[in-house]
Formats: sequence, C-alpha cells, structure tokens
Amino acid sequence: MTNASWMERARAVLPDGGFGNIEPSMFIREGKGSRIWDEDGREYVDFLIGSGPMLIGHGHEEVLDSVARQMSKGMTFFTNNSAGVELAEEICNAVPCADQVRFVSSGGEADMYAMRLARAFTGRSKILKFEGGYHGMSGEAQMSLAPTHLVNFPQAVPDSAGIPDSVRGDMLIAPFNDPAYLESLLTEYGDQIACIIVEPLQRIIPPQAGFLQAVRKLCDQYGIVLIFDEIVTGFRLAYGGAQTRYGVKPDLCTLGKIIGGGFPIAAVAGRKDIMVHFDKSAVGPERWLMMIGTLSGNPVGAVAGLKTMEILRREGAYERLQANGERITGLFRKHLDAAGIAYRIVGDMQLFDVLFIDRDVRNYRDVIQADVKKNMRFNAALRENGVFKPMGKVYISLALKEADFEVTDNAIAKAVAKIAAE
Repeated sequence: MTNASWMERARAVLPDGGFGNIEPSMFIREGKGSRIWDEDGREYVDFLIGSGPMLIGHGHEEVLDSVARQMSKGMTFFTNNSAGVELAEEICNAVPCADQVRFVSSGGEADMYAMRLARAFTGRSKILKFEGGYHGMSGEAQMSLAPTHLVNFPQAVPDSAGIPDSVRGDMLIAPFNDPAYLESLLTEYGDQIACIIVEPLQRIIPPQAGFLQAVRKLCDQYGIVLIFDEIVTGFRLAYGGAQTRYGVKPDLCTLGKIIGGGFPIAAVAGRKDIMVHFDKSAVGPERWLMMIGTLSGNPVGAVAGLKTMEILRREGAYERLQANGERITGLFRKHLDAAGIAYRIVGDMQLFDVLFIDRDVRNYRDVIQADVKKNMRFNAALRENGVFKPMGKVYISLALKEADFEVTDNAIAKAVAKIAAE
C-alpha cells in the first residue's frame, strides 16, 4: 500500500488522520541505521530519529539482540524486575543530580510527576516555566508553550482547550536567558513557587553564559526546587546530560527517549530527600505522591536502554556525535552562505535547526521572528531529495555514514537553490 492509501484509511479512524505528533501524510515503513523508508518505498537520511531516541540508529543489532533475549523471558510483569534496577543504577551513576529514580512510560508523564513532586516537597503551588519551553501535555506544561498571542510576563497563555482557568493562576512565565527579569519576578513570588522547570537547552536555544548558574542560585535563595527537563538532552549532550555539559546540578531531572533505547521508558530522578515522597511508609499518607503505571520500568525497555547507554559509553562515541553535527552544520553553512541567504544555525552540534532570520536568537520571541514558511519550503525540498529534516530540530545520530553526508550535501544544495530562486 502507498502513503496515500494509508492516509485515506487513517482519516476514517484517527482525528486529523494522524497520531498528533507530526504532519500525518508520511507513513514510515521501516528504519535501519541512519535511513528510513516510507510506504511508497522512498528512502531518506533520517534527521528525526524517532524524535530523538534513536541516537545510535534504527535497528541496532546489539539492542535487538538484548531485546530478543528479554522478550523470550517476558515483556512486562507490573512488578519489579532486575533490568529496571540495573537501569536505575546506571542513571544514578551517570547523572549528577540522581540519587534515586522512579520510572514512568513517557516524558510527559515524567514532567508532570516532577512538578507534582516539587509541590509535595515544598507545600507550595506555583510553578514557573520559561516561554516556549516544552514539558509534555499536562495542563501546567501547556501554558505558553507556543503562544501566538504574546502577553506581558509573567501571565500564562494556554496552548490547548480543556485546561481550567485555575491552572493558569498557578503558572508564572518568564523569558528564557533573562536572569534579571527572573530575579525581579522572584522578589515578588519567590516564597510561593514550588519549582522552576526548564529545558537547559530550550528546544534548540542554548543557555547564555551564566544563565543556568543564576537560576540555580535563585532557587537556592528562595527554597525553590530546580527541575531540568532532560527528556531530550539527557545522554545526548553528554553522558550525564546537560547538567554535566553545563556544570549546573538541578534538584530533580526528567529523562526519556535515549534511556529506553526506542521503547517507552522515562524517569524522574533527583535528590533522595525529595524522591522520598514517592514512599508512603517514609512520609505518611498526607505527603505521599501516588504513582502507578502499567508499563513503568518494563524490562524490554530497560534492556534496550541499558545496551544503548553501554554503546554510548564506548570510546569516541560523543566525539563522533560532535563531528557528525559539525559536518552537517558545515554543509548548511556552505550552501546558504554561497547563496547569500540570511539564516542562523541555532542549537548544539547534536541538536539544532536552521532558522531563516537575520539576527541572533536568545529566546522564544526571537524564534518566532524567523521565516517559518521559507523553512517549510526548504524542508520539503530536502525531503524531495532524500533527506528527512523535521520542523524545529535536526537530530544527529551515531549511525551517519559517508554516503549520508553525500546525500545530505546534494539535498541541501538543491533546497538552497530552490529557495534562492523564489
């Protein structure tokens, strides 16, 4: 069957004909290494990599072997299992803030529980996030994620229907990379805030020098729990995540994507005195945070994550990721510079995007000044030439090979020529 025929079937049974993740017209049939194939049989170099988890590539043989061995023993039990304990141990060994770990099935769940955990620990209700930051699908997270109507800080703007106004009342919104504004906001609200939740690399926007350190200092000053949302950055920017890369230790962090090796595992990790609120016998029923999940810590995901993390610990893995990112960004620069097109490459070598804008980007309000329609046409042209680049992020993987760089070079050249001729 073709993409078009699957799309016709999907429209009958799925709202908007899709799963809600990405535009629904593309149906991926299979993936191997750095490549994916759609239902029309077209082959692409994959810079989405499942929205991040396939950092070592699709269908890695060592991961598949580990998964097959576990599946022959059982797929899930709703009890403790040894693989889950081993995964928790490795996370605690690697991640600076992780004294203990609690598993869930998705990053959105992890972020929701982390915010609730901060409320349980502090007894406070307000949550501060940064405009444009993505923290899952909870009511709190869906405040000022991608507002089209810009309002004065610290007002929150809901990005979804179905969120009670009462949720908005407990949310404070600040601009990313603006420690002076944050300090002034905490002067008024600091003793009411349970947590500040932040992507240390916000979508693709890097923290400016000293910003995360300033956030850490202010959290300490006001007794606020600092949460790093490392669903994307965990084990990507460094083996210990962004907190290792940037040298700032949060109180809690959330992890996902890579720690499941392509399977649904995510986690909340952090200080023992905060994590203890998951233990009813230790804190009592009034301060206990209930958390139950049918697939939490399932052994198939745990062994996939353990093998993925073992591969990432091997000599040269992160150096190769860095080199792959430098080569790909170099290809974008080569062709865009030659064409005289205004752009910025924003992000990190492992995770970035090309924005068609003529100024530097430091927060969400800068990002939305970029030419989105040009970006869409550029991405479409890349896809026509065998490169799958999604909107918003280019994910680099370890699986990229020389032939992938050649295909990407050719695709970028043609995409740049197309938009330059407009």
